[in-house]
Amino acid sequence: MSRISQLVFIISLLCGCWLAMMGVHELGHVLGGVFTGGSISRVVLHPFSISRTDLSVNPAPALVVWAGPVLGVLLPLLFWLTGHLLQTSVVSLLQFFAGFCLIANGAYIAGGAMEGIGDCGVMLQTGTPLWVMWGFGLLTVPAGFLLWHRLGSFQDWWRDPKRVSEQSAWFMFLAVATLVVLLVCFSAR
Repeated sequence: MSRISQLVFIISLLCGCWLAMMGVHELGHVLGGVFTGGSISRVVLHPFSISRTDLSVNPAPALVVWAGPVLGVLLPLLFWLTGHLLQTSVVSLLQFFAGFCLIANGAYIAGGAMEGIGDCGVMLQTGTPLWVMWGFGLLTVPAGFLLWHRLGSFQDWWRDPKRVSEQSAWFMFLAVATLVVLLVCFSAR
């Protein structure tokens, strides 16, 4: 049962990190829109689609588009640092999530730069040079891997199935399942 608990835990953690990363990224766009006098018309956070924020009025599209990935990496780092300072029992999970967000946002911006994929298209239209987008990725992706590296070896973790209790694995699974159900119920596709 220990190996199954590990699998349930890691799959749930990765799914949860993906959904939470999209939420924090979109929160950045929403806050960027609100603080620049924009009008948010829709936020798509359905678990089976790519998230996005639509503004009906967007007086500062460059700032709004960059607010997503910038806050998408800064807020998880802030969560992790706060957890570290408060010495919470979930600080390792917060560190993993911060690393995940750094890698995901950085790869998205640097990787989508040439083709203008998603936010990158708006960044290019509003005058962001390619080197800035690539630079964002060059800063964030290695920083994310560094955070993960500091957690220790995945191989060591995998070799010791008892490091994940059955209770924590199923708690993680139920938390992510609940999040998926809520997102499906309250999302307009």
